Amino acid sequence: MNKIIIIGAGIIGMLTARLLVKKGISVTIIEQGYAGKESSWAGGGIISPLYPWRYSDPVTRLAQWGQRHYPELLEEIRVNSGIDPEYIQSGLLYLDIEDELQQAIAWEKKHAYAFESVSGAALKTVEPGLDFSSVDTPQHGCLTSTIGQVRNPRLVRALREDLLQLGVIIEQQTQALSFITQGEQLKGVMTDKGSFYADQVVVAGGAWSARLLEQWLKAPKIAPVKGQMIVFKAKPGVVSRIVLSKGRYVIPRKDGRVVLGSTLEFNDFDKTTSEEVLQELKQEACRIIPALSDYPVEKQWAGLRPGSIDGVPYIGEHPELKNLYLNAGHFRNGVVIGLASCQLLVDQLLEQDAIVDPTPYLLTEQRLVNDSKDIDLSTAI
Repeated sequence: MNKIIIIGAGIIGMLTARLLVKKGISVTIIEQGYAGKESSWAGGGIISPLYPWRYSDPVTRLAQWGQRHYPELLEEIRVNSGIDPEYIQSGLLYLDIEDELQQAIAWEKKHAYAFESVSGAALKTVEPGLDFSSVDTPQHGCLTSTIGQVRNPRLVRALREDLLQLGVIIEQQTQALSFITQGEQLKGVMTDKGSFYADQVVVAGGAWSARLLEQWLKAPKIAPVKGQMIVFKAKPGVVSRIVLSKGRYVIPRKDGRVVLGSTLEFNDFDKTTSEEVLQELKQEACRIIPALSDYPVEKQWAGLRPGSIDGVPYIGEHPELKNLYLNAGHFRNGVVIGLASCQLLVDQLLEQDAIVDPTPYLLTEQRLVNDSKDIDLSTAI
């Protein structure tokens, strides 16, 4: 039986492990903290890029594959783990996209997405929580009613429990320190708790992936991008849909809570939150859904996205070390493109037909940079 080590127990690492163990592969995950407690826990769980027309075709291909396959997977995980990830097909309502409307329509036609133009009374029906008495409220929007969402903290809990039942070993609070090599082949991972040996190693460490690699090898452009978010303790029905306006989104959960996100901050690995951002996010939430002013903010938090310049993740074998693979750089789309990226990596590991052309995601020389070069994500999507 083949044995594979995965470094990182976020959504990417755990989904990769699940796909492998279902194929009879022995899998051990090495996690520096606790499974699913970093960016995977912190995200909004929208199973769609926020503005999909802004992304390149490689991202769209992964997103569409994931959107088709997520409902079945999430139901299987729910049954196996006994934990409901709370998948909801709530739909996504785009507001304030007049400047991009033609681009969005062209993208929708190319990729056969169902955009529905709504205005006037229809807009009020789609999202009653909008303030139609305000002159600042958009009178037109676009709806994609098929878009779903999951509740990230519940998803990672369900995945962790599911993996344990499937026999995956998760070594938490275990720091990967270096690689064990023999010539140009990787044989295992040295950690602060000893050595782990395997036939192949997958680095799926999110924002920390490049920092691990760049000590010995050329590393891809992956950097931490902080996102602060808040959640309101509201009631069911206050918000009906995911609503996206001016780069901010509100997400209604099953129990009535409403998530508002998210900032884009470039502060290295700092995960602190601030009162200034809290007030800004509250103001934005109430601008979109005025009734949220009647409910308290229950929590504020921050996560570190694994930022890549163009949003296209790195999926494949490292050209400098055989048996070392990478699955990282998903930026804001870890959930929506994560499932497809994990399947694509497993296709490579098991040398089977790929779900999509793997070429755009590979770790080519053109996509790798020396660790002395700066990473500038100020223009990130």
